[in-house]
Amino acid sequence: MRARKKGFRQSGPPDAGSAAAPVLTGRTHLYGRRRRGSSFRRGQGSDVAPLSLSARDRGVREQQNAGAIVYNYHMGFYLTRQTALKWLETPSVYQIARDEVYELDDESFRFLSSCASDGGCDTRDSAFIDYCLDEGLLTREKVSLSRPPLRPSPNPSLRYLELQLTGRCNLRCRHCYLGNQQPRELTSGQIRSVLREFEEMQGLRVLLTGGEPLLHPQFEEINELLPDLFLRKVLFTNGVLLGGDLLKRLKVNEIQVSIDGMKDAHDMLRGAGAYDAALGAVRRALDAGFEVSVSTMVLPGNLKDFDAMEEQFRSLGIKDWTVDVPCPAGRLQENREFLVGPEQGGKYLGYGYGGGMHSAGTGYACGLHLMAVLPDGDAAKCTFYGDRPVGAVGEGLRTCWQRVKPLRLSSLDCRCEYLEACRGGCRYRAELLGRAAGRDLYRCSLYGVRSPGA
Repeated sequence: MRARKKGFRQSGPPDAGSAAAPVLTGRTHLYGRRRRGSSFRRGQGSDVAPLSLSARDRGVREQQNAGAIVYNYHMGFYLTRQTALKWLETPSVYQIARDEVYELDDESFRFLSSCASDGGCDTRDSAFIDYCLDEGLLTREKVSLSRPPLRPSPNPSLRYLELQLTGRCNLRCRHCYLGNQQPRELTSGQIRSVLREFEEMQGLRVLLTGGEPLLHPQFEEINELLPDLFLRKVLFTNGVLLGGDLLKRLKVNEIQVSIDGMKDAHDMLRGAGAYDAALGAVRRALDAGFEVSVSTMVLPGNLKDFDAMEEQFRSLGIKDWTVDVPCPAGRLQENREFLVGPEQGGKYLGYGYGGGMHSAGTGYACGLHLMAVLPDGDAAKCTFYGDRPVGAVGEGLRTCWQRVKPLRLSSLDCRCEYLEACRGGCRYRAELLGRAAGRDLYRCSLYGVRSPGA
C-alpha cells in the first residue's frame, strides 16, 4: 500500500482493462475550486513522494480468509463513522464530513474493507495508518455499524443527486427558473426509495432542494432518514424557515443559503426582509456548527456588490461561494430587466471560491456524474432539463441514470484553450443562447474568448 496526495483531478470512464498502480490518492472528486471530494484538502496541485509498504516492513504474513485479507492477529483500527468505501470506476474511500474522495489500489481497498468489520484491522505500515488517521479515515475507537453493500457503480458513476423534495416555496423570486407551475412534491416513500438506491449505486452527495425543501409536509420524517445514509447531505434553502429549534434537529452535513447581493439588491429580487432572513440563517447555522455555503446569481442590480459580498462571506467563515448567471427561464422570462448579457455578466463568474456541488471528468461536459429527481417523480439530467425527463423514479434510479448520455467536449462547437477548465459551461444556457452544441457565451466572456463574428 502507498499513499499519495494529489491535486484536483476529475476522471471520466476508465479505459477497459487499465491497471492502476497501488495508490491511495487524496481528494480526487468533486469539482473545480478545491472541490469537495475533488481536490486534495492540503497541498492542492502538488504531489509528494509515495509512502510504500514493503513485504519486509510489513512484518506479517497476509492471509486469505473468506475473500478478505487479514493483516495480523492484533486488530486495532476501524473506519470512522464518517468514512464510507465506494466502488466507483476506481475503488475509493469517501470521508463524508470532509467531503473528500481517495482512489485506492486493490490492496488498500481490501485492507480498508477489513477495517469496516467488527474486528477492525491492523498493519505495521505505520506511515499508511498515520496518513489514514490524519485524514479522518481511520480511528482507534471501536466502530460497529451496518454499512451498505459494496457493488460496482454504473459507468459513469452517479455521484451527485439533486433531489427536489417539493415545488412549494415561501418566496416569489423574480428570477426563479421554476416559474409559476403548480407545486408538486415527492412522497416520503419515494424519497426513502430514491435515497436507498442512490446509496446502493455508490452515490456521494445528495442535494436536498425545492422549491423550499423545508416546506415539505413530511420534512421531519425525511430528516430522520438522513443519519443512516452513508452520503453527504446538503440542504438548499432561502433561510426564511431556518430557526434555532430546527437547526437543533437538522441531520445534514452542510447548508447552502441563497444570497443574491447586499440588502437592497437581494430584497428587490426576493422580497422585503429576505436579506435579513437569509443572513440571519447563515449566522445561526454557523453558530450551530454546520458547514455553510452560499450561492449567488449575477444580476444587473447586484454587480456593484460582489467585492462586498466576498469580504462578508470570507469573514463569516463561509466554506464555499458559488456564483452563476440565471438562465432566461421561468419567471425571468417575465422579468427580463433582471437579465444581464454575456459580455457584462460573464466577467462576474470569476468571483466565488471553494469546490462547487458537482464535477465532470476530463474530456466531458458538465453533468457527467449528476442527475436530478423532480417533485413529480420524473428524473432528468439536471433540474433545468425537467421538461425532458429520462424516466420516472418508479422505474428505478439506475434505469433512469442509464438513459442519461455523457456529453463529450469534442462534440461541442468549442475549440479554445480553456475548454477543459470551462467544460463547455452550462449546456442548457448554451442551448437557450443558440443550439445544443453551441457555446455558453457567458463562459466565453469569463475567459476572454470572442464569439464568432465578434
